[in-house]
Amino acid sequence: MKTGGLYAATTANRDRRLAIKNMHTGEYLDEVYWHGGDYLPEAAGAFNHLMRDHRRDETCTMDPALLDLLNAVHRHVDAPFGIELYSGYRSPETNRELRKHNKGVAKKSYHMRGMAADIRIPGVSLEATRKAAIALGRGGVGYYAKSGFIHVDTGWVRHWCG
Repeated sequence: MKTGGLYAATTANRDRRLAIKNMHTGEYLDEVYWHGGDYLPEAAGAFNHLMRDHRRDETCTMDPALLDLLNAVHRHVDAPFGIELYSGYRSPETNRELRKHNKGVAKKSYHMRGMAADIRIPGVSLEATRKAAIALGRGGVGYYAKSGFIHVDTGWVRHWCG
């Protein structure tokens, strides 16, 4: 892990890229989403589509800070493979349906605001991914070992085990 002002200064203007596979649709996207100090609208649209509610085929504008968080977690663990996405955006209807079957689904889930993702990084343990996300201190981190993923969001800083 690299930390400190020099590292931050040297990486501030580097391109930001994400490689994500949606595990429900099989779609894969490997794209630069931030270049030259700006988020790229076309890339944002592509990630909005990839991270859509696959049950209802609905998209929302994903929080750019979530893309940055996913990028930071991936860099922190220095993974050779991309991110597996299990849940990104969820419509309120989908969230209600999921809550009927799983009380662990939050009533006011950050997924409904495009601010959360449930992920796994192949080749990296869930525990290592969890520790990396917590170390970044950028939002919520849920550890779901039995389900095989971690939850990250851009809400207030907290962590839990589900």
